[in-house]
Amino acid sequence: MRLAIRHVTHYRFERPVVHAIQRLRLTPKSTQGQEIVSWTMRFENAERQLEYEDQHRNPTTLIAMTPGEQQVTVTCEGVVDTHDFAGIIGQHAGHLPLWSFRGGTALTRCGAQMRALVRELRKEKLPTLDLLHALSARVRERIAYATGTTGVTTTAEEALASGKGVCQDHTHVFVGLCRALDIPARYVSGYLMMNDRIEQEATHAWAEAHVEGLGWVGFDVSNGISPDQRYVRVATGRDYRDAAPVTGISVGSSTEGLSVAVAVEQTQRQQQ
Repeated sequence: MRLAIRHVTHYRFERPVVHAIQRLRLTPKSTQGQEIVSWTMRFENAERQLEYEDQHRNPTTLIAMTPGEQQVTVTCEGVVDTHDFAGIIGQHAGHLPLWSFRGGTALTRCGAQMRALVRELRKEKLPTLDLLHALSARVRERIAYATGTTGVTTTAEEALASGKGVCQDHTHVFVGLCRALDIPARYVSGYLMMNDRIEQEATHAWAEAHVEGLGWVGFDVSNGISPDQRYVRVATGRDYRDAAPVTGISVGSSTEGLSVAVAVEQTQRQQQ
């Protein structure tokens, strides 16, 4: 499937900034299941400073905001060819060792409710792949999809306790439970072509767990499926903070507002 993607991020500051650096993880990875046909990034009131590959092999761009400005717009556009491998990405090939995806983080660490869910799952004594699908279904049952109820600092335990959240929360809980079961797991941010719309208000998030013999396998808890050709992987990490599309620091002002517009649609391959 060939997907055309447009992603516009606009953020503004309370006052003109003296200095601001933003770290962008907005360039899709070239991995099993997807090839990047074209990808461009444009900036208003900012300039590209550096491009590098981070510890998770995420293509990363640093931009500096023009001093004295109060707003920045980042526009990404491109075309990606995707294939359906039933969510299987393959063997681990990152800069970090596999064991680093077994440890908890501030956003994924288990509390009392998550530990209780782990005990329930251990009793079922399922093969690893079956266990992961059961885990995904259990998290989806326990956390109803509801926007505006959580934020980027909400922990997995908080989301499970509230019973409400979005894809980020589903992913954090799933990842945290996998690690408590001694299964390496990581967070994925990217794009999803939705069947009922082109325009979206945010990127998507899902998880990947490492299964012996298969390698990394994707689980979209929010939709109850493994990623197929409608998905585009952009960044991976131990949690949201490692894979966040935009992070940064500023001197002289603080961020006042952020808006995101995403469009993902299928497009036709041109005849050669």
